[in-house]
Amino acid sequence: MKATGVVRRIDDLGRVVIPKEIRKTLRIKEGDPLEIFTDKEGEIILKKYSPIGELTEFATGYAETLAKTTGHIACITDKDTVIAVSGGLKKEFLEKDISEELEKLMDYKENYTSKENNDLAIPIIKNESKERRYNSQVVYPIISDGDVIGSVILLSKDNNTKMTEVEQKVVQSAASFLGSQMEI
Repeated sequence: MKATGVVRRIDDLGRVVIPKEIRKTLRIKEGDPLEIFTDKEGEIILKKYSPIGELTEFATGYAETLAKTTGHIACITDKDTVIAVSGGLKKEFLEKDISEELEKLMDYKENYTSKENNDLAIPIIKNESKERRYNSQVVYPIISDGDVIGSVILLSKDNNTKMTEVEQKVVQSAASFLGSQMEI
């Protein structure tokens, strides 16, 4: 564990303020859920909670099915990282932080489809090079109980591939299904 040198007191309601710098670094926003853990030495550990992270094994299988069905790279994310990848190099995406552009799409509950080769490609992971890496892509937010908890993404690096209404519907269905699994 890394010491930050910051000391905070507990107020009369049992609250502790997490410093702004730490919240910014860990991408913790107002309203984000945190899990609380304790260990034998009496330490309290706060961890940003990812509801879809509980479905990682299921999401991996779903990504594999999407990749086989469509022939494209399939990624499933939570609100912070890529949790499942299939059809591409896993080390390129898996467990990498998502880009600010993808995070904004999710914050606004927007979907995105690049239909033409000259359309803008949304970077998927943080600090991705500015060169165009994907010829076409479809991004859909995963919504559970009205809150965005992640996204489903199809990518293609093939210059002749254009995402059609079929890919859009497949990704929309996957996002809806994963969101409904979290509501159970």
